[in-house]
Amino acid sequence: MRSERTPQYGFRAFTRADLPMMARWLKEPHVAEWWGDPVGALAEIEAAIDDISTEPLIVELDGAPVGYLQSYDPHLEDGHPYQDQPTGTIGLDISIGPAELLGKGHGSAIVAQFCELLFEEGVPRVIIDPDPANRRAIRAYEKAGFTAFDERTSIYGPALLMSRDAPQEAE
Repeated sequence: MRSERTPQYGFRAFTRADLPMMARWLKEPHVAEWWGDPVGALAEIEAAIDDISTEPLIVELDGAPVGYLQSYDPHLEDGHPYQDQPTGTIGLDISIGPAELLGKGHGSAIVAQFCELLFEEGVPRVIIDPDPANRRAIRAYEKAGFTAFDERTSIYGPALLMSRDAPQEAE
């Protein structure tokens, strides 16, 4: 009998030692399609290591790296297009690294688990902004409890802005 346990993911700081693995992931077609130029994307991720507005993380499953996740505070970045969101809002970007892990529910499970951690820390809202053409990501985020509320264009191109709000305490 197979156990249907929900996987528990670990989140650890992304370090310069992770750059070669990230460079490989950024060249994978399923990642490159949405991140664009792997060299430029890797440079942005490396810069995020020392950026106070962004927290780059490696997602692990059973101790093995399976993805990249970065959280960011749009209010700490001058002119960020999502500064109209409530104070305390955190934005996310995520990619599953190994292609063989796609379509197995990892994306939605990772995002849902990370949101719960953020809500426990007092974050009122989490936003994510997939390209409107990225149907796989949109479905995963909907499964993780996100709802689309706006379409915008940023320096990265078109974005479907989606949010998930912290549960309200019963009075």
